[in-house]
Amino acid sequence: MSELEQSPCCGLVRSPAVEDALRTIYVRTGRGEQIGTSALAQHLSVTPPSASAMLKRLTAHGLVERGRDHRVALTAHGAEHARDVVRRHRLLETFLAMVLGLTWDEVHAEADLLEHAVSERLLDRIDEYLKHPARDPHGDPIPRPGTEHEEGWSTPLASAPVGSRFLVERVFDEDGAALRYLAGLGIHPGVTLEVTKRQPFGGPLWVRLDAHHSHALGDQLVGLVAGRVAS
Repeated sequence: MSELEQSPCCGLVRSPAVEDALRTIYVRTGRGEQIGTSALAQHLSVTPPSASAMLKRLTAHGLVERGRDHRVALTAHGAEHARDVVRRHRLLETFLAMVLGLTWDEVHAEADLLEHAVSERLLDRIDEYLKHPARDPHGDPIPRPGTEHEEGWSTPLASAPVGSRFLVERVFDEDGAALRYLAGLGIHPGVTLEVTKRQPFGGPLWVRLDAHHSHALGDQLVGLVAGRVAS
């Protein structure tokens, strides 16, 4: 996609900065986070004035709504554009991992660069080559054109009761160091954890993979993991 390509539906010039903003709002609000100017600036590593200008631009093109509390949400049309970016990003992550052998902590940054340049024709060929994967290496669902897409996260690991078994379905992908650490512990989508203990006063959550591997996870790591309590 050309950096200066204009959307025929709303007249928005779809630059990398615009696409990064749309994807960030879509993914973060899908996790239940509340996004305003300061949060968007932090996630995009830009100044608050730059984030504010971006939000004004997206609002003017009917892609974002801003509430009285200054929090933002994508309109239906904005979500449509954002899903397109998310699809490109996650398909590229999957290709980089499955075909080129990059590790799951490496693919996010690379896909973030490539997603703005890949053509729809090439993306469709990648999708076909990968046999239309449903999820990327982090367990995130890959939107499919013309179908309903559910982005909302399942049960956070932090909500799992002590004594329960927890099937990991998704791990948030934006912290490469945390992903490397979790991979070293053996925690990734598809693994079932046993929640054994929750230390009081903000202490760690203890999980067990098997009879020989128990780990204490702090809030930062626990907050990256979502799934469901297994029966």
